[in-house]
Amino acid sequence: MAFVNQIAKRAFSKSAAMSAIKNVTVIGSGLMGAGIAQVAAQTGHTVTMVDIDGEAVKKAEKRIQSSIQRVAKKKFGGDGADAEKFVSDAIQRLSTSTDAVASVTTADLVVEAIVENLDVKKKLFSQLDAAAPEHSIFASNTSSLPISKIAEATNRKDRFGGLHFFNPVPVMKLLEVVRIPETSQATYEAMVEWGKNMGKVTVECKDTPGFIVNRLLVPYMFEAVRLVERGDASPRDVDTAMKLGAGYPMGPFELIDYVGLDTGKFIVDGWAKEYPDNPLFQPSEMLNKLVSEGKLGVKTGEGFYSYKK
Repeated sequence: MAFVNQIAKRAFSKSAAMSAIKNVTVIGSGLMGAGIAQVAAQTGHTVTMVDIDGEAVKKAEKRIQSSIQRVAKKKFGGDGADAEKFVSDAIQRLSTSTDAVASVTTADLVVEAIVENLDVKKKLFSQLDAAAPEHSIFASNTSSLPISKIAEATNRKDRFGGLHFFNPVPVMKLLEVVRIPETSQATYEAMVEWGKNMGKVTVECKDTPGFIVNRLLVPYMFEAVRLVERGDASPRDVDTAMKLGAGYPMGPFELIDYVGLDTGKFIVDGWAKEYPDNPLFQPSEMLNKLVSEGKLGVKTGEGFYSYKK
């Protein structure tokens, strides 16, 4: 009985330790990485934001400071003292680095938000796995790659999961918490608790392509493209129909232009390769042509619509 109690105490201790996420390392200083780092700092976590590009880190740090100031203004209105303290405290909790390995030595949680390339992610996590403490939880913010394949690069599959945020992170309330078969219950609970402490609404999902939102959203956008490819309707009429008939805030063509046609192509190409028999994952010739012409949507000034002034 004493032995059983001892095991139970150790298990409880490990669970408690894993749930107490205080020190967070965010790898990547792009829109997603910077957004995650910002919200973590705002909500009382000690954060290190990492990028191999020193100039990118500096630019991200400036964006974060400006964003935190906007949050403070909205949160505290005309109360200058409280707003100033909120900004000052958050900025003090945030540090930056260009050394990913050195940045994880005291991390309770490592969130990766770098390029959507499986080999690059696996190489990174393999390096971090050797440097991070045993209790550290690893998570990827990938929107389309299998978490289980990324986790293969580590010896901590039980402490590995997905934390899929949405852009812009400071505004969007949802966080998809993704677990692979090896993810322990303690790890899952710690990720959920951290997400709630970040002010997010969490939903659980298994490691299925696209998780919940993108698994439904990407095929929806591509079905809209196929509808137009067949000549059944125009992009404008499809968008109007879905906004007024289904109550969506954006139509599928407005949405894919906003997301980026290249991003949509990247996701579907990956899914088609992994699941060639699924008709929902088949590429679109029309979208491929637009991407080849450099018409990627809002960010290039033209996609299915023109955004040039």
